[in-house]
Amino acid sequence: MLIREYLEKLVPICDKDWAVFSTKFEKQVFKKNSLIIRSGDVENYLSFIETGMLRFWIEVGDKEITFDFAFEKSFFSAYLSFLTRDTTNWNIQAITPIVLWRISYTDLHLIYEQTVVGEKIGRLAAEDLFIKAAKRKIDLLTYTAEELYLILFKEQPHLIQNIPLKYLASYIGVTPQALSRIRSRIY
Repeated sequence: MLIREYLEKLVPICDKDWAVFSTKFEKQVFKKNSLIIRSGDVENYLSFIETGMLRFWIEVGDKEITFDFAFEKSFFSAYLSFLTRDTTNWNIQAITPIVLWRISYTDLHLIYEQTVVGEKIGRLAAEDLFIKAAKRKIDLLTYTAEELYLILFKEQPHLIQNIPLKYLASYIGVTPQALSRIRSRIY
């Protein structure tokens, strides 16, 4: 199972602990453009992307502002809502068809209690989410739109081709026309 391979890169999991883990993860499939979570909902899951990609966005007036992406072989969540059990103010949407392995808030806490490595994996996953969020903030403050595009292109070259131009433009803080000019200078 792909999620076990991913988790074992963080910490070895014995078969006994995996038996507990594997009963708590639920596989879900979403179609392209499906909303995984809506603004105003409480996030109940920590999810692992087996295949596909998604975007995080907020509504500001009549505009959708994309502020992050998540790609296959990574965890994601509306994590603030997940932790606080309060509603989220952002949306998470599938850009492509997507296969997720999800664990509920309640089941995650059972894993923390019932396994030897559960808390360590939870801590490492939380640290990974924090690092990505902190890096994104620093990137927005220190790089130009062109540099942000190049970073994303360097980190996810095979995936960036599947992200609509309007989402990429929003992500780096420019109009689709400005992104087209950036792309024409690069290529």
